[in-house]
This record gives sequence, C-alpha cells and structure tokens, in this order.
Amino acid sequence: MTFVTRLTLQSGDRAALEGIVEDIKSTAERKGAELKGPHSNPPQKLSAPQHRRLHADDERMFPSWNYTVFTRELEIHGHDEFARNAAAREFPDSIHVEVEIEQIHGMGRRN
Repeated sequence: MTFVTRLTLQSGDRAALEGIVEDIKSTAERKGAELKGPHSNPPQKLSAPQHRRLHADDERMFPSWNYTVFTRELEIHGHDEFARNAAAREFPDSIHVEVEIEQIHGMGRRN
C-alpha cells in the first residue's frame, strides 16, 4: 500500500510561502522522498467590503480591502515518515495548510 500526501499551502505573503516550499523541497531531496511539485496556481485577487459602522441602516462604506492569495501544491508519494513530519511541522501564522492523504492500492489487490 502506498500513500500519497497532498499539501496545499496558501498565503498572502509570497516570500514566506516560497521559503517554506523551498525548505520542504530541499528536505525531500536530502531524504530521497519522491516529491511532485510545487505546482503553482494563478494568484487569487480577493476583495472584502468595509462598512464604516456596524449599524444596519448605515450604507456608508470605506474602499474595499483588496488582497492576493498565492497557492502552492506538493505531492509526497510514499515516504510516510517524511510526509508526516512535513505536514506536522510548525508553519508561520501567515500560511494556511491543508493536508489530504490518499491510499493507493497496487494492481490486482482487493480492498
């Protein structure tokens, strides 16, 4: 049985995101882990409205707050201990991490 661990990292701080991704990538090379990626998605440009007051009858607004979110995706094939350590490490508060684990069965196996 092989496990594929998919890490999705998102941040508005591109430099911090690139630093973490580069650290995971270099550690994978040192450990001999099979790493696919990082895959870059196009940056998302998001906007959040800002009301001047919390009162429902007040329609006055500040200009919207615009920000960009950068996303990188990594896949670790096998190397369960490295994948576990990469997913459990301490990430800066500015980086959001999602971990997805998929179990791959070999050909001709049941279950």
